[in-house]
Amino acid sequence: MADPQQGTNPPRPGDPVPNEGLDPTQVFGSPPPPPASQASGQAQGQQGAANPPVQDTSPPPPPVGTQATKEMGYDDEDIKILAEVGDFRFGSVMTSLNNDKVVVPAHSETNFDEQKFLTLLRGSISLTRDEKWRIIQAIPKLSQFQIDELQKILEEEKFKFSQLSPKHLKHLQQLEKKHAEDWKDLQGLYVQTAAKKEEQSQADDIRKQLGL
Repeated sequence: MADPQQGTNPPRPGDPVPNEGLDPTQVFGSPPPPPASQASGQAQGQQGAANPPVQDTSPPPPPVGTQATKEMGYDDEDIKILAEVGDFRFGSVMTSLNNDKVVVPAHSETNFDEQKFLTLLRGSISLTRDEKWRIIQAIPKLSQFQIDELQKILEEEKFKFSQLSPKHLKHLQQLEKKHAEDWKDLQGLYVQTAAKKEEQSQADDIRKQLGL
């Protein structure tokens, strides 16, 4: 039996959005997996060449400035990768960005810290650029429960990835850089959209003045 959703493309950044907001069912192209499974899948992917996979028992990366030692539970690979990534820790690429130009639609039925929400959304390496945009556009139609749960999921994702051993830092750094570029791209799209609205508004004013 065919999936009723199959063949329908969810809206993309720049597409028109109803004034009342995007329907939440249009947010994801496919249901996102839970962060926990992503974190474990990420870990297994890093060990891909090992057969059978070696159980990674190393602790999370130490704070920047703390020298990792074998006495602390780190192995040679952990110590090698920590030296290669320097001051990078999961989240450090995203903290250099901001939420400027990203507009949260009005949401009279919900109450939350918009900047905290955007920062958590920005930091996700599981959601695509388009999914992040669609989540923002769906905010007017999300319930307080949905907003709260989404924030919990994003916080859980952030924690799960931060707890992976140093072995995964290089791959996480690459992912973060990609998602950082996607976020900056999204900010640029908001700037373009605002400029188009301003041009349209000015054109409408001129038509009114000319009686058209």
